[in-house]
Amino acid sequence: MQINFFEEDSKFPSGLKKTMFRALVQTIVKNESKKKIDYINFIACSDEYLLNVNQQFLQHDYYTDVITFDYSENEIASDVVMSMDRIEDNAKQNKVSKLNECYRILIHGVLHLVGYKDKAPDDKTVMTQKEDFYLRLVK
Repeated sequence: MQINFFEEDSKFPSGLKKTMFRALVQTIVKNESKKKIDYINFIACSDEYLLNVNQQFLQHDYYTDVITFDYSENEIASDVVMSMDRIEDNAKQNKVSKLNECYRILIHGVLHLVGYKDKAPDDKTVMTQKEDFYLRLVK
C-alpha cells in the first residue's frame, strides 16, 4: 500500500501533515469501502496544468479543483490531481486557510474512490457531509 504526494508545477501548502493524512486515508477507506489500497498518488499542480489534464483526458475545457482518476479493480489505484490555484481561491471564498481547503479536496478525492458522487444535488450534500466529518479528524 502506497499513498504518495507529488508536486508538478505547484506545491502542497506548508504544514500539510502527510503521515497523519495517510492514516486518515486508511480510516476513510476502511470505514467506507471493502477494498484495500494498492496506491493513491496525490499530485499538486497549477490551474493551467490541471486544465490541460481536463482537456486531454476528459475533453472538458474548464478549470476545476480536483480530478480523480480511478484505475481500481480489486484494490484502490488512483491519481488525484489537484489545482493549488483553485484551492487557494476556494479558501478565500470560503474564508478558510489554504491548508484546510487542501485537506478538504484531498478528502474529496478519496471519497470519490470509495464510491461517493457529487453531480446530483443530493449526492453533493452527502459528499459535503462526509468531507466535513473527515475534516474534523484532521489534527
